[in-house]
Amino acid sequence: MEELRQRVITLAVYIIENGATVRDTAKRFGISKSTVHKDVTCRLREFNCGLYEQVRTVLEQNKSERH
Repeated sequence: MEELRQRVITLAVYIIENGATVRDTAKRFGISKSTVHKDVTCRLREFNCGLYEQVRTVLEQNKSERH
C-alpha cells in the first residue's frame, strides 16, 4: 500500500512540476496511460486532496490546449 501511495504522489508531483500530460507521464515512468489516469484522478484524491486539485488544474489546462 505504501508503494502505491508513493507512486501516486510521485506521478502527481511530476505532472504538476512539468505541466505534463497523462501520456507524457506514462511514457516517462514506463507505465500505461490508464494506470496514470486512475492514480491521479481516483487514488490521489484519497491520499492527498491538495495535490489532487493541483493535478486536476494541470490536466484541465492540457485538455483545453488540446481542443
